Amino acid sequence: MQPVNLFHLASRQAEWLSARQAAVAGNIANANTGGYRAVDVEPFEKVLERTGVSLTATQEGHFGTRVTEASFGHQDDDRTTAILPSENTVVMEQELMKAGEVGRAFEMNTAIVKAFHRMMLMSVK
Repeated sequence: MQPVNLFHLASRQAEWLSARQAAVAGNIANANTGGYRAVDVEPFEKVLERTGVSLTATQEGHFGTRVTEASFGHQDDDRTTAILPSENTVVMEQELMKAGEVGRAFEMNTAIVKAFHRMMLMSVK
């Protein structure tokens, strides 16, 4: 097991959030484009797995509720993909919910980095 550098992890999440924000913005911008297919990025957990870091609960219920693919609203599941009269798959309500998730995740990421930065500064003093 390798040590986890919190600042590197936060930086990776911020990059992922930026990519997801760009995908959501593109979906919203093309909401009235005929034939456009909504896109989304892969879940952050899969990005972490490729880098060798995985989220593991040390106790039952440690992470609270489990996050499932359905909660991300990915468009590759036929049950969540709706073809609209314009023949595109952008559902504005889903895209706005994703945009809110991204905003909250950015805020949490920033707050965590700020708290750990403050803690590191206190330990140096």
